[in-house]
Amino acid sequence: MGGVVRQNVARADAALVARLGRAGVATVSEAMGQTGVMSSRMRPIQQDFAIAGSAATILAAPGDNWMVHVAIEQLQPGDIMVLAPTAPCDIAYFGDLLATAAMAKGCKGLVIDAGVRDTRELRTMGFAAWSSSISARGPIKETVGSVNVPIICSGVSVHPGDVIVADDDGVCVVPNADAAKVAKAAEERVEREEALRQRIEAGELTLDIFDMRKRLESKGLKYE
Repeated sequence: MGGVVRQNVARADAALVARLGRAGVATVSEAMGQTGVMSSRMRPIQQDFAIAGSAATILAAPGDNWMVHVAIEQLQPGDIMVLAPTAPCDIAYFGDLLATAAMAKGCKGLVIDAGVRDTRELRTMGFAAWSSSISARGPIKETVGSVNVPIICSGVSVHPGDVIVADDDGVCVVPNADAAKVAKAAEERVEREEALRQRIEAGELTLDIFDMRKRLESKGLKYE
């Protein structure tokens, strides 16, 4: 697994991160050509909560959370921890004590392709988490992993410093180098959708707005 902790991570400008966060997961993904979204098994433990921040990545052995403790030391305000195990694992790597430590460093939340626990306490604390499982079973601390290295989390490549956008719909990853371009495209999409919303509210049909009738006819749709 390497056993590397990279301390110098380039993070996106905070204003860019905030713009992406306001756009939300679905819009940001659409702005990137429907890419960057983690598997639908990554679900929030809370509702009506949206965050965006820079990825602090963790590569950890199955069922071993030693590297979470290591990663917390490296956190900067606004970071989001993103953990990928080296093999599938559904036990809990994270609970309320680690959340307390992470929040003290200004961490915004956790994205983990494994388990969390103490979910009621995490919600009460206001610590946001997206996970692929919830489990009362705890981890061990035996195997050295790596912190702030490239990982694959729930099917998506994540580099340290990439922008993570997470809300009720799931989790999206924006490469740091593309953050400005994606933020602009996402905002333009929001403006277009608002204009469409006004037309729909005025009574126009989406069939006509998107010129669907001819294509539907060509596919064999008939009205009787």
